[in-house]
Amino acid sequence: MLHARRPQYRTSLQHRRTAALAGTAALAAAALTACSSADANTASDKPATVTVNLSGSQVKAGEQVKVTARGGKLTEVTVADTKGTKLTGRLAKDGTSWTSDRKTAPGASYTVTAQSTGDGGAKDSKTSSFRTVAADKVNKLDWRPGAKSTVGVAQPISLVFDHPVKNKAEVEKQLKVETSNNTEGSWGWMQDWSGKDRVDWRPREYWQPGTKVKLKAQLAGVDSGEGGWFVRDYATDFTVGERQVVSVDLDTKQLTLTRGGQRVRTIPISGGTPGGDKASWRGTTVLMSKEGTINMNSETVGLGNSYNKMVDYSMRLSWSGTYAHAAPWNAAYFGRANHSSGCIGMSDADAAALYGQVRVGDPFEIKGQETKGLIAPNNGFGEWNLSWDAWQAKSALRG
Repeated sequence: MLHARRPQYRTSLQHRRTAALAGTAALAAAALTACSSADANTASDKPATVTVNLSGSQVKAGEQVKVTARGGKLTEVTVADTKGTKLTGRLAKDGTSWTSDRKTAPGASYTVTAQSTGDGGAKDSKTSSFRTVAADKVNKLDWRPGAKSTVGVAQPISLVFDHPVKNKAEVEKQLKVETSNNTEGSWGWMQDWSGKDRVDWRPREYWQPGTKVKLKAQLAGVDSGEGGWFVRDYATDFTVGERQVVSVDLDTKQLTLTRGGQRVRTIPISGGTPGGDKASWRGTTVLMSKEGTINMNSETVGLGNSYNKMVDYSMRLSWSGTYAHAAPWNAAYFGRANHSSGCIGMSDADAAALYGQVRVGDPFEIKGQETKGLIAPNNGFGEWNLSWDAWQAKSALRG
């Protein structure tokens, strides 16, 4: 009988042990669930810790704004100055940091607003501000063509700086050209005729008529080097007009205006007297301005006292004093001989007609044996005389 009852005892003992183990497991499970619930509640109540790398009122200019989040992610960051100008930026893929695309400008106050979400879902918004130190020296620029203008097919974008630009590559990176038809072009640096630093953007070929062009010079916050800081952005936009080309043949002493490939008029002319400083330049230059009636004094261009007179229908082609204009005093030489002081002269009637038909930016393609050389890239807009490879080599970003 004892042997018959022992298995029942073992079964009962095993049952009690199994029940005890099950109870212990149940308690452990309850405790783990309670801990997890507490942690989740704590995390959901805790927002992300957001920090900004710049603070105070004496911040060095030219720094990027960096915002970071610990214990969560950034959802939106806005950085704006007191004028409402915003610094755009990029959010990292993991959402834990944001960096501005551009650098801070001197003497500006910025407000940073960061939206974030904690790891547990808690949303938060934080705002901070800082001010940059003013620049000791400010650089500025002048530009062509003017906004909302319509120009000829050879018109480059030209920027001339008040002070020297040592950091040319940094400046060039911030010069954005947008065109309506993805025109290929390049920047090229040179010393302007005035002696100042200059950078031009020209297409590979003449512009296509109807092209719309926008320049965004996003220079605020860029240090030009010894020339000082830029404290503002610049912008201009223009449209390219119909294709007009002025061909000047100094051998035949004829000027021809074509529009859309069709000849509009041919004019007998007299160019610069060959054999010395009074000879004309050859090559492609660009109509810079239509100046009407002006005083021309040879002493201002290094030709002594050759002339000092009022000249009508003056069309500037170079900084060194080359014009196309009316020259009735030279009528005996039109179509026969080059006998001017370097300009392209014609009758009053022909000059008036040409003046009324050409526009700023039209190319003047001058050829002939009796010239004093090829016009320089910086003497007006002579960059069209460089090959495309040679022009691209003048970019600071291709060195």
